[in-house]
Amino acid sequence: MKKLLVFLHFFVGIGALFGGGGAILNPVNPMGISIDVLQNSPFSSFLIPGIILFVVIGLGNLFAGAVLYKNYDYSLYISHFMGLVLAGWIVVQCVMMRAINPLHIIYFTIGGSEMIISLRLIMNERRLY
Repeated sequence: MKKLLVFLHFFVGIGALFGGGGAILNPVNPMGISIDVLQNSPFSSFLIPGIILFVVIGLGNLFAGAVLYKNYDYSLYISHFMGLVLAGWIVVQCVMMRAINPLHIIYFTIGGSEMIISLRLIMNERRLY
């Protein structure tokens, strides 16, 4: 279970680095996505969401995967928190875009899986501090 969790964090982290990087480099039309999807959001381009995606989701998940792989104290709590952040990111994205697409469902499910797996591992290790 822990190996799967590490994999999920690295999968999400690497994907978010590429997605966020694409939005930072081309904030008007990243990866062919029109800024029209932002009409109901506070953003006029993808620059700020791209920075958040790159730093919080990308680097955050890479950090969570690394500390979990190294088995540092509180790594399961960090993992659980990053799953919550990912699921929250997707919910906010769907609300702002007023749309749900298959990638939203996939990444929301991954975030939920990160939370469930990490919580189960915490309970198994009886590490409820």
